[in-house]
Formats: sequence, C-alpha cells, structure tokens
Amino acid sequence: MTKYLISFPSAAMAVPDEDLQAVSDAAHAVVQEAKDAGVWVFGGGIDETIPPVMVDGDGTVSEGTYPQTEQLQGGYAVLELPTYDAALEWAARIAVACRCPQEVRAFQYDPAS
Repeated sequence: MTKYLISFPSAAMAVPDEDLQAVSDAAHAVVQEAKDAGVWVFGGGIDETIPPVMVDGDGTVSEGTYPQTEQLQGGYAVLELPTYDAALEWAARIAVACRCPQEVRAFQYDPAS
C-alpha cells in the first residue's frame, strides 16, 4: 500500500474562536476513524513557535531552512491506503473536520519502510 501525506497550511484554517472546540473534536474524531480503520501512520501539527534549523553532516546547526520550505506549517496526516481514490476520500473527511481544503501527496514506494 502507498503512504499519503494529507495536509493544510495554518492560514487555510480560518475558524472563529467559538468554533475551535468543535473543529478540534471533529478532527480528533476523524483521526480516531483512521486509527480504527488501520490506515493511520502518524500526524500532527507543526509547532510554529519553534523556529526551524538546518543540521549539517558534521553536526553544525544553523538557523533557518531551505527557501522553498520557509512557510512549512500547519497540520499533517500520513495514512497508508490501498488507492489514490481512498486518499482523496480521507482528505475530504479531514477537510470537513478542519473546515479547509486538504493537499494530497503520495510518498514514493520504499519496500524498507
């Protein structure tokens, strides 16, 4: 089976404060559905209060990141699914719960993972 990354940027989730608990409850319910279905691999939100760093092969740590990933934030879920259509179905469920569209990407197949 293929692993799929289903994600959204933080800015896409514009929810009024009074709806945050309902969105959180709905998101946790979808996560539980995915776990119950045996397709959940892992997921979570990027902690945007901790700035990214780059670590070189010699252990040198420097502030910042690759320019194309400067805005990497938001919520992520990795599901292992039998088809691309199944990934789209789960993305739709997550979109309803989080009240924003979801991006879907497939991981390349790696027999060791």
